[in-house]
Amino acid sequence: MCGIVGAIAERNVEAILIEGLKRLEYRGYDSAGLAIQGHDKKISRQRALGKVAQLEIGLEKNPIIGNIGVAHTRWATHGEPAEHNAHPHMSEENIALVHNGIIENYEGIKTKLESEGIKFCSQTDSESIVHLIGKYKKQGKDLLQSVRETIKTLDGAYALGVIDNTEERLIAARSGSPLVIGLGIGENFIASDVSALLPVTQQFIFLEEGDIADITRDSIIIYDKAGNEVERPAKKSEISADAVERGEYRHYMLKEIYEQPKAVADTLEGRIDNNHVFSKAFGYDAEAIFKEIDSVYIIACGTSYHSGLVAKYWFEGIVGIPCMIEVASEFRYRKAVYSKKALIVTISQSGETADTLAALRQAKKQGAQHSLVICNVPESSLVRESELAFMTHAGPEIGVASTKAFTTQLTALLILVVCIAKEKGNTKLEAEAVHALRRLPGQIEKALLLDAEIKELSKEFSDKHHTLFLGRATQYPIAMEGALKLKEISYIHAEA
Repeated sequence: MCGIVGAIAERNVEAILIEGLKRLEYRGYDSAGLAIQGHDKKISRQRALGKVAQLEIGLEKNPIIGNIGVAHTRWATHGEPAEHNAHPHMSEENIALVHNGIIENYEGIKTKLESEGIKFCSQTDSESIVHLIGKYKKQGKDLLQSVRETIKTLDGAYALGVIDNTEERLIAARSGSPLVIGLGIGENFIASDVSALLPVTQQFIFLEEGDIADITRDSIIIYDKAGNEVERPAKKSEISADAVERGEYRHYMLKEIYEQPKAVADTLEGRIDNNHVFSKAFGYDAEAIFKEIDSVYIIACGTSYHSGLVAKYWFEGIVGIPCMIEVASEFRYRKAVYSKKALIVTISQSGETADTLAALRQAKKQGAQHSLVICNVPESSLVRESELAFMTHAGPEIGVASTKAFTTQLTALLILVVCIAKEKGNTKLEAEAVHALRRLPGQIEKALLLDAEIKELSKEFSDKHHTLFLGRATQYPIAMEGALKLKEISYIHAEA
């Protein structure tokens, strides 16, 4: 998963870009790079295969000074991991571009540009974008117009950051991939993720689908997909810069394992009281909607899919209504049949999972009347596009292998099940469920106290090359999640 950072300021932006990239390292990547417009109006670029630390070594030898720049961490999709495939990509040393996403029609664009004499230096889909922008610039258009014309041609997903050597502006655009603008005083920023910019700002604008932003040091003008100038609200992030630091822990996953008791407690905060659960935690109209629905259809990917599988047992066993669950990437490529009174439930830690978002849009097109998302990011696309939403309040999850997001999703789903059961007239389990939920953070604390015993036990399995996780009923999805975790963090073969 690629990461983008960009900055336009009065000060030198090299350190800002590097710090931003470091804060995006959790996304996984194979190369990194940056491009900066210097005071001489030339764009200088530095790229490196491997970690951001390798890029830093190159910059120590050849520092780049300037106050407009873009930076990127790349996870190879088109072309091998190599320096020539790393971002930023450039058009004749005049324009620099960073891109997150996949352009599905890039081969046709590339073939046409090559027939016009344009030479390509990489195997990526992204280079086609920057050369197309360069082509429009040569026709006399400014950078904003050139980007706007270019994205009309693109099929697929993109988040873009673009600079050139003739204009003091940073152009950002998004469709299918998230992008935020960070607001400063006499400086502004862009990034794939809020966490990249927390050292420099806590004020953010979240670009919506199809938006293009024209960013200078002192102004931000945003246009929607129809080309109309629009206002997007600025929001203050509640996440502190310290919240995304590892602290005393060796890595983020370990930190987030130990954050689970607090994360679950934060999920419960304000959602239960005495012996009751509150349906309005899901939205103002939740009570009426929960009374009306006749079934539940869960759509999710990966770890979120596993939490949904557990909830299927709960919906059918506790509420007594049908519950279907499907991997989002499969749902979106077929015509699913479900009741118009079904509640479409999407689950996503980030709220930006591309397949899940596309599946929700498809469900709504097919006539689904009610939708609910369980999510950890209030400003995300899934939250904006769903009728009801439940925020898990788990705090930033930086580790690639999900931990506290999974446990807080399960907590949220149990609250949802009990709320729907209550609105359907089944109040027998409410007090019992609330009692169990209240005990949950403490029970997790007790499990974490077994750390030393678990370490000893793991030694018995450390030389094994194949692992089977066994479980039945609600424990089967837990076994699936266990197998996924082992594969993710060790590359050891595992099945459930």
